[in-house]
Order: sequence, then structure tokens, then C-alpha cells
Amino acid sequence: MPQTPASSPKLVLPLLAAALLGGGVAAGVTAVATDGGGGTTTTVVRQAPVADQGGRQVNASDGLTAADIYKKYAPGVVYISAEITSPVQSPFDFFGQQQQKSTATGSGFVIDKAGDILTNNHVIDGASKVTVQFADHKTVAAKVVGKDPSTDLALLKVDPSQVELDPLPLGSSNDVHVGDPTIAIGNPFGLDRTLTTGVVSALQRKIPAPDGSAQITNVIQTDAAINPGNSGGPLIDATGHVIGINSQIETGGGGGQGNVGIGFAVPIDTAKSLLPSLKKGTVERAYIGVSTLSVDRSLDALDLPVSKGALVQSVEAGSPAEKAGLRGGDLTATLDGQQITIGGDVITKFDGKTVTSADQLTQLVTAKRPGDQVKLEIVRKKQSKTLTLTLGKKPTAPTVVSPG
Repeated sequence: MPQTPASSPKLVLPLLAAALLGGGVAAGVTAVATDGGGGTTTTVVRQAPVADQGGRQVNASDGLTAADIYKKYAPGVVYISAEITSPVQSPFDFFGQQQQKSTATGSGFVIDKAGDILTNNHVIDGASKVTVQFADHKTVAAKVVGKDPSTDLALLKVDPSQVELDPLPLGSSNDVHVGDPTIAIGNPFGLDRTLTTGVVSALQRKIPAPDGSAQITNVIQTDAAINPGNSGGPLIDATGHVIGINSQIETGGGGGQGNVGIGFAVPIDTAKSLLPSLKKGTVERAYIGVSTLSVDRSLDALDLPVSKGALVQSVEAGSPAEKAGLRGGDLTATLDGQQITIGGDVITKFDGKTVTSADQLTQLVTAKRPGDQVKLEIVRKKQSKTLTLTLGKKPTAPTVVSPG
């Protein structure tokens, strides 16, 4: 999703850099009294239950309203404050480099009775101190147990003996359909435990990881209002289960950072698959060490021997790709104003799976672990070859500081 043109919507992280402590949002039941000829009858008027996953209406006796979900699960949503210390050069040389402190705030949610809390990595990235405030306004210190910048996920831990923990149940993002109701609970602009509602407006979106290291895939798009401070909070389905972690928003290119009806949540299945690694401290990602370009109709002028695949542009020295014998291009050309390198191998299959684009190759590699051995099918100068490659550990990318 390109963001460079000024006319394009701007993708921002809904992270609030200064907190306004406000009251939580309460949802309740409305009672209406009517005179029934000498007697008084009380009619309880409740919200209609939200539809079940897939748009199916659930029975009124079994369904959860937004108020039900809020009452039951809002206590498990926490307010995160991260103290960040960064060096700043003084305008007066004799003072040298100074330390500047700032506070970033966001949301998170409890996932078990052991004190584990999921949030976004960009909420706590670079923090020297992290605190968590619960529904009873009790604030405790939190430890950053593990983080994965490539998916913008982080795992915190608090001492379970210090607070009352109300874990949220984790659902499955694989069961989500466009049109399903969604509920977001978080701390937009510091207004703690605020509820907003909407629907799943699209699936299979891609958003850039804040550190620029990767594309986050299978992202859920929702029109439930998400604003700065919602980062790390849960996106919940009609049954009260978490289906995503609210992470980024579009701002419509107007320069603001408020909600315009398009928000993005990292799928909960991604988080569940990474939890064992996060609990160990870090997520090790596989890599092969190449830059590639998607083979599609835009490359027809090159008269390549295949119509789909990943054209290798360059191979990193000492990388698994170089050791396996992959070759990059040796001639620079300009095609439709874009400078590309031609003459390199075209990767057509990875571990038995057909490669249709450079993005898909990245996804296939990311799904593997360092040390896994895979077969690569390539086309080199119109001849097919099979290479055996042992995946390496992806180097850590430098953190890119995002505004706001």
C-alpha cells in the first residue's frame, strides 16, 4: 500500500505520546415504566445481540450485546505507559549530549492468569520503563518479555499477585468474514477503556511493520473507530473473543491522526503462533538473503522464460542464497522509468510451493524457521534447476522512529 504521494491516505500508528486520564465508558440497560391499569410493569429494553461470525444472527437468549462484552471483558484491557529516554544534542556545545524523556501510551490486554499481556511493539519500543494501569486504576510495573518488530507484537508481564487479572479469550482470525461485527476496546487519546463498534470491512490487507523490516500480512480491516492510544488493544468478535490487535489507521492524507473509518488489526492467529517464541524473549525469523522483483505483465519486454515468479535482483554476500548458488542480475536496465537488474535467476518454487510474486516468496520464507532446509526451483537462462538451501536467521533491522 504505497503511502508516498501527498494525495494518498496516510498510514499512522494509533499511538498516543501524551496521556489524558479520563473515565471509562459505561454501557448499560434502559428500563421503561408503563402504567398498566392500576399496576406498574417494567419493560427492560436491551440492545439487540450482535450477529455471530459469518453474519448469522444468534438467539437473543444466547447472544452478547456490545454492553455484555464491555462489562465482561473491558476489565482485561489495560492502559500502557512507556517512558522513553533518547539522546538529544544540546544547542550549546559545552553542554554536550543531553537525555530527553518522553512518554508513549497505548493499550494492551491480559491473556492469562500468569500476568501475560499482549500489545504492539511500537507502544513500548525503546522504553526504559513500562507501567500498566488496570480497570481499578491500580498501576504496576511491567516487564517486556519479548517482542517482534516484524509483526509489531510485544509481550509484557506483570506480577499476578499484585493485581486482579481478567484474561480475554482468544479466538481465531481464520473464522472471520467481511461484514462480521467488531468491537474495539482501548484508550484513545488517554480515555481509558473506550468502546467502539463496527464491522470487518476487508480481509487479507497488508501493512508495513513500523520498523520497515517486513509487510504484516492477513491483516483485518475494520471501520470500528480506532484512534491514537488504541494501539495494542483488542479487536473483539460477536462472541467476545479477540480476533486481532488494533495497530494502525489510515488518516486520509489530510495530515491529521484521527479516525477516518479505516483501521487495521494484526490477526490474533499470528500472535498465537508467535506466543511461544515471545515468551522466550524474541522471535527468530528465517531469511535467504536476496532482493527480488515480481515477474508479471510489467516485465513482458524482458522476454523472460516464465510468466510468474520472483526475479533475483541481488544476492547478499555470505547469505544462505549465495551458499546455495543463487545468482543475481549482472546488467542494469530501465523499464517504464524503473531501474532494474536483469539476467538473474527466477525463483519459481519454494519448498514445493509455486512462487507467484516477490511478496509471496517473502511470506513463504517467513513461515519457515532458521535452519530449515528447503528446495528452490529456479530458471536460469531458460534452463530449470533445483537448489538446496538452508535458511538463515534474519538480521535485526534498525528501528525506524515513527512520528506520533
